[in-house]
Amino acid sequence: MTSQSLDHLRTFVTVWRTGSLTRAADLLGISQPTVSAHIHALERSLGYAVFTRGPAGVSATPKGSELAREVAAHLDAIEDATAGSAAPGPLRRSVHIGGAADILSLLVLPRIAEARDEVDATLRFVFGLADDLLDQLAARSLDIVVSAVPPRRRGITSVPVYDEEFVLVAAPRWTGTTLDEVPVVAYAENLPIIRRYWRSEFGKRPEPATIAAIIPDLRGIRLAVLAGAGLSVLPRYLVEGDLAQGSLVALHSPEVPPLNTLYLATRGRESERDAQLGAAAEFLRRCLR
Repeated sequence: MTSQSLDHLRTFVTVWRTGSLTRAADLLGISQPTVSAHIHALERSLGYAVFTRGPAGVSATPKGSELAREVAAHLDAIEDATAGSAAPGPLRRSVHIGGAADILSLLVLPRIAEARDEVDATLRFVFGLADDLLDQLAARSLDIVVSAVPPRRRGITSVPVYDEEFVLVAAPRWTGTTLDEVPVVAYAENLPIIRRYWRSEFGKRPEPATIAAIIPDLRGIRLAVLAGAGLSVLPRYLVEGDLAQGSLVALHSPEVPPLNTLYLATRGRESERDAQLGAAAEFLRRCLR
């Protein structure tokens, strides 16, 4: 294998790990066009595509993911040896876990130290939207996904692990104001969480007077609502302390609060036969309970 081929494989593995041509270029100290040229050259020599390109970046094809898993550790070992380092430590398996940034950051990452003695692997976290992450799971770019929507893809199995209870909240200044007159702080333009709450509790679509902000992270929404920007619908675990302190108030108190189920999605029997994936899945289940 030529040094040029090794360069192309190193570029390929870096893009695979980062999910971005731009980030890979920064890490490798080369231009983005050079990264693209390396990938195209590798694909020509292999005879198949290693990535699919989309608006959110790149994701590995099934063959690309398989190739990356086969060569990544060997390239790391070559890089360590040629860098003149001391004898490299034992090569360590990676388990790739996907989920919403807020859910993983609030419920899983604070307990990451517990995984050290249980999962003999490096845990690599990827944040994103559920549908995109499930596509990556099916394409073998991810091993496990914490999904806020029921996975409906061939070859993917899931188990419910947590029921989020949602609360309609705002700063105390909005108490007594008609709901339709309070500005909204939402996760996305189509008001996904708020829309589900409105349909469940009021039997209609929300019709806010103003959308004050779109913030694709529940932690950011909480901060904006605390600052008085308007109302939103947030999981109780995120605002329990604020409600107890009175810095947020519940604008609606249903007899049965709306719930949203979180699922742990894997590639079924393949994951069940893998001890490290099983240990990682059990760690996630415990965190999400």
